[in-house]
Amino acid sequence: MKTVTGIFKSAADAHRATRRLQSVLSRDKITLLIPAKPAYEEEAGKPFAAEQRGTGRAISGRPGGAVGVADRVEVAAVTAAVPGVGPVIALGMLGGALLEFFGAKAEQTMDSGAGEGLPRDEFFVYEDALRQNRCVLIAIAADESAATVGELMEDEGAEAVDAAREIWWSGLRIAEQEHYSNGNSKFERDEKFYRLGYEAALHAKYRCREYDQILSEMQFDLAEVQRRYPGDDVEKPFLNGFDRGRAYYQELCNKTPQ
Repeated sequence: MKTVTGIFKSAADAHRATRRLQSVLSRDKITLLIPAKPAYEEEAGKPFAAEQRGTGRAISGRPGGAVGVADRVEVAAVTAAVPGVGPVIALGMLGGALLEFFGAKAEQTMDSGAGEGLPRDEFFVYEDALRQNRCVLIAIAADESAATVGELMEDEGAEAVDAAREIWWSGLRIAEQEHYSNGNSKFERDEKFYRLGYEAALHAKYRCREYDQILSEMQFDLAEVQRRYPGDDVEKPFLNGFDRGRAYYQELCNKTPQ
């Protein structure tokens, strides 16, 4: 199985892609994350409704709730405040686990095995997309159908996660370059490893944990990068980036909109 993710600027495009995915995947393989804005809430459950006339109400206001939609089908839904993002609606069977990955329960969620197979190193990209009022559509597809699912999302206007990741880093790069230059090191030379450390710090496993609690895991991540790049000076830029990544996440948490 593979995870295929699309990021949508338009809620309407995300809804349309969700409905189309239901022709090739079961509903329990599809999760839609939506910023909890009034204009989105009213439409939240509709992508999971059958194409029939009827009336439906948007969303339950509590974790673990359900959305009643046009044909009386109920869809698992969760609303929660995501650190650094604000309130988010998650529709689909994996919705609750995903929102817990984003918050203080990330470690317990991983330990429970919930959301096994999801790319946890991409979650910060999803968060940034939601922060920009975009929608994130996640599908779990068989290996042989993953390409088809990706093409379907692209047809409906999806941006790939890799592209969104590059946009995210581009928005931070100038400030990080200026910060790094204070150490009299060449950012261009060290940027690859600095960024790897920065992104490592944003992994779900490090959320809301003290530094001494994550030290051994961080050292393991550093050792993996050193193994991949033997002979390169990895340690200093990686650790500098890791510290900056933690500071970045904490800053976002401190100004989370309610």
